[in-house]
Amino acid sequence: MIDDALATFGAVILEGPRASGKTTTALQHARSSVRLDASPDMLGLAQAAPDVVLTGDVPRLVDEWQLAPGLWNAARHAVDTRGIPGQFILTGSATPADDVTRHTGAGRFRRLALRPMSLAESGDSIGAVSFPRVLAGERVAGLGGASVPDYARLIVRGGWPALVQDVRREPTTFLRSYLDDVARTDLPASQLAVDPIRMRALLRALARNTATEAPATRLAKEAELSPGPVGLSAQTARKYLDALTRVHVLEEQPAWAPHLRSAIRLRVSPKWHLACPSLAAAALGATPASLLEDPRTLGFLFESLAVRDLRVYADALGGTVTHYRDEQNDEVDAIVELPDGTWSAFEIKLGGSAAIDAASAGLRKLAGKVSAARAASLASLNVLTAGNTSVTRPDGVNVIALGHLTWE
Repeated sequence: MIDDALATFGAVILEGPRASGKTTTALQHARSSVRLDASPDMLGLAQAAPDVVLTGDVPRLVDEWQLAPGLWNAARHAVDTRGIPGQFILTGSATPADDVTRHTGAGRFRRLALRPMSLAESGDSIGAVSFPRVLAGERVAGLGGASVPDYARLIVRGGWPALVQDVRREPTTFLRSYLDDVARTDLPASQLAVDPIRMRALLRALARNTATEAPATRLAKEAELSPGPVGLSAQTARKYLDALTRVHVLEEQPAWAPHLRSAIRLRVSPKWHLACPSLAAAALGATPASLLEDPRTLGFLFESLAVRDLRVYADALGGTVTHYRDEQNDEVDAIVELPDGTWSAFEIKLGGSAAIDAASAGLRKLAGKVSAARAASLASLNVLTAGNTSVTRPDGVNVIALGHLTWE
């Protein structure tokens, strides 16, 4: 994706949560680089003379560019002046306020999201099922791979390169420190004023409501129930949710808005997902063993794991990941839609024949609710599971083990 963007646009903006591998990834594509967080002197130079910082062999990487927001316009002018693609890679762990990027980067900049590693990227998928082929409506088949206890471990570890590469690191300790740094350091460094105690309480509330449509009022109320005097209003909770989005720790899953055959009203609330379900597990103090003893929580975090991977795989195809719910409480966990309008629906279940049968029935029901035009662009109906078997059922619904998917 970076190679394609550099061949077309003057600059690529690589965004994502801290420790997801942005700098390492960008360095593989850059011919020169500068890190603004390397020293106060470098940051001061970027603020005083951004053109100097942008000088070097191209593509030139500017890491943590948002620390010197004036670089946005300097890079835009440089791209216009040079008139050729592939000039800069800008990486950042926070999105600046809108007024920083008020001068459009349209046609000049391409934003890419780098998320924690999917199971295919971390080597935990056997790659038996091609995601693009699923979206093309092909049948699936696969056997083997991760078990439910393995998925519990993968949820707690997450897709963070440091934890994937070094099994000696203890995930819960690493990620609890990560969340503490978000509340104490990352948000203030991004000029976002938050109270660390209230932010930690909200993170715990988000973790308890992973993969749900809980409103800000409910999240604020649950945060107030945390140990100690929190006192978090719904208005403050909304501000904190926006702050977590700005540093890419929180990513909403928006609602899908298809045309339906009847006058059924759609619900438009987003679902909440932290950047990786491992952050939710850390906020809850969950271990693989405790998740196996709590199937309900395991189910929500497994859904979040699946949505994380669907987003990674869909990004490579230019697709989006939404969810569906209507006033009759019919719902589908994920809808992947491609730029050409074709779409596929995914229900996400730990497993079990009864749950898979119910999920398949729900998917077929959705297919019968959408307009004729939407039905014509439906590519596939799928149930993602924590099992080790992938197969196309006689009713045409694919049952796919999450640990079988690959983006190729």
